[in-house]
Order: sequence, then C-alpha cells, then structure tokens
Amino acid sequence: MPMPARRIAHLDMDAFYASVELLRYPELRGRAVVIGGGSAHQPVPQPDGTHSYSLLRNYVGRGVVTTSTYEARALGVFSAMGVMKAARLAPDAVLLPTDFKAYRHYSQLFKAAVAEIAPEMEDRGIDEIYLDLSSHDEETETLARRLKQAVRDATGLSCSIGVAPNKLLAKICSDLDKPDGVTILTPADIETRIWPLHVKKVNGIGPKAVEKLAGLGLHTIADLAHVDAGLLQAHFGRSYALWLQDVAQGLDERPVVTSSEPKSLSRETTFERDLHARHDRDTLSGIFTALCVKVAEDLKRKGYVGRTIGIKLRYDDFRTVTRDVTLPASTDDAAAIRRAAGECLRRVPLEKRLRLLGVRVTALTPRGAAGDTPGPSQGELSLA
Repeated sequence: MPMPARRIAHLDMDAFYASVELLRYPELRGRAVVIGGGSAHQPVPQPDGTHSYSLLRNYVGRGVVTTSTYEARALGVFSAMGVMKAARLAPDAVLLPTDFKAYRHYSQLFKAAVAEIAPEMEDRGIDEIYLDLSSHDEETETLARRLKQAVRDATGLSCSIGVAPNKLLAKICSDLDKPDGVTILTPADIETRIWPLHVKKVNGIGPKAVEKLAGLGLHTIADLAHVDAGLLQAHFGRSYALWLQDVAQGLDERPVVTSSEPKSLSRETTFERDLHARHDRDTLSGIFTALCVKVAEDLKRKGYVGRTIGIKLRYDDFRTVTRDVTLPASTDDAAAIRRAAGECLRRVPLEKRLRLLGVRVTALTPRGAAGDTPGPSQGELSLA
C-alpha cells in the first residue's frame, strides 16, 4: 500500500498576546494596541465599568514591543521595536503591560484543543505548532477549519493555518492569509504562490542573508530558483547554497517532531534604565534573586534539574558577556542557583552600567533520572 502524501500544517495564533488582551478589554477592538509596557501601564478601572489606558505618546523608557494589534502594525509598529520608536509612529496607540501567565494559559488551552483532533504535534513556542495530518482521512480544508473552530471554542481566539507537503511551505502558507486564514498548497502551486514572494518570507533566511542576496540581485524566491548554483556556493558556501536551492524548489524533508528535550531554561530582563552594580545594588540584587527563583520554578514545573548555571550581562554600550559554573550535582533549588549565579557574577567586570541581566540553567536532565536527583544546595563549585 503506498504511503499517504504528506500533509503538514503550521498553525499560528493571530497577534496572540494582543488578542488575549482584547478578550479582557473588548472595548479596544479596532484600536491600535501595543503590548510591551510595565506594571505602571496597567489599565485603571473607572466607576462606570470602563478603563483608563496608557497611551504610547506618554511613554518614557527603554522597553521593547512584544507584539501589537493589526491596527498598530498598519501604522508601522511591530514586535522587537523600541517602544519609544513605536510612540513616534503611533502616539495615540494604547500601551498595555505584558502578562505571560495569561498567555501561557491560553497557549495550553489551544494546544490541548488541537491535540484532541490531531495529536501528532510539534510545539514550536507559545503561539505556534506544526501538525502532521498525513494519516487523517478527512478532506484537508474541512479538517483545517475544524481545527480552527476547536481553537476558537477553547479560547475565543482566531488562528491561521497553512497546509502543505512539508514544514517549510506550511509555515510560509500560514502567513499568507492572516488573520483567521486557511491556505492550502500543493506542489503544483509553488511557482504561482511561492516563487513571487520575497526571500525574507522563508524561515531561515535572515536579515544578513537577505542583504547579501539583494546584492546579487536576488530578491524573490523565483530569483533563487533560477540562479546559477555556482554563484550561490561562491557567496554562501556549499551547505547553505544547497539549502537555498532546495528552499526555492519547496523541498523540505524534516519530520514533525512530537517530543523534544529542552537544552536549557533561562530568564532575563531588560531594565527600564541602565543600572549600576554599586549605585543600584539593592535593585539589582532583588532582580537577580527573582530571576533565579523564576528559573527554579520553571525547572520544577517542567520536571527538570540542571547542572550548569550561567549568567548573561549586557552593558550600556551593548557589549554582552556570559559566564558559566558547573555544580557537583544537578539542582532545581533556587538558593543553589542563586549562589552559583552569584559566583559567575564575581567573574565579570561591573564598572559599567547594565542594560540587561539574565540567568540560565543548562545540562538539563529529567528530574529523578538515574544519577540525576537534585544535589544538596551546599557544596563546592567547579568553575567551567
């Protein structure tokens, strides 16, 4: 019996964080809304049941946009943009604080709903998943719309789904008809639907590669499909050039990976203003301890222990340094993580002001695995 043709879906929630906020504040629907503020930007309830909101025009600080509604995107405001820049583009947009606890809750809801229908799922983050639908008998569009409805019933939110012969094309497709779209692609559609797209639409072709390709006169995926292979190899090396050629033809053999072990867990924060290790010692100490506690909570929640503890610092000149220390035994203990991270901190210069501080735990193993029960919180540290 022949194997069924591959049907791989990429399901992407629409403006996920912003959409979760609109469930709480439906009066903001249709307005430009930006997520990326702090606790000071929490909406204030009014006596009449409405809320008073912070506006971007009043923002002062160094925060970064987490996401934005489609109305804000139409004004040029996108994720990873500085909030101050966003304020210049959309001064009347509403600014809301991030609430990752709520976003994780809705993420769990939509994934559980999808898994009831299509359990062969690869988790790609808080708001996107891949699904292998190859073994389903249901017609593709009917199945895709049933998945979308299950997400809406479970969360009240919309998503967009792309279905294609592989992960590469499915991810591109899920973005073509946003928001609330269904896009189905067959190999016969590659030339008409994929080739006209800009190369930056391909996951894996980053800004530097886009710039380099543009310098060679290659802007669309069709340009890649027709370029001489030798030219690509001369500028990108053999491996990446071969991958670019496969991309242009819509080829991708990667499987949907239904389970994976995390390599590390980390928490970091970018400060609203630069902090100095001496002048802002108490503030930094509190932030540092809180990061260690959160990483320990993440480890316990996910059922892991880790042996290598690390820190990440970014100075006010944007230079970034990291340091690691390896413990005699794995741990998920916040105090042990704090002590090890503190040991790392003593190995970096602290004369300059700091923009960012992070703590990470690597060398993870499942809690309770043979030889990997958490060690005592005291002990000698072995520097790595």
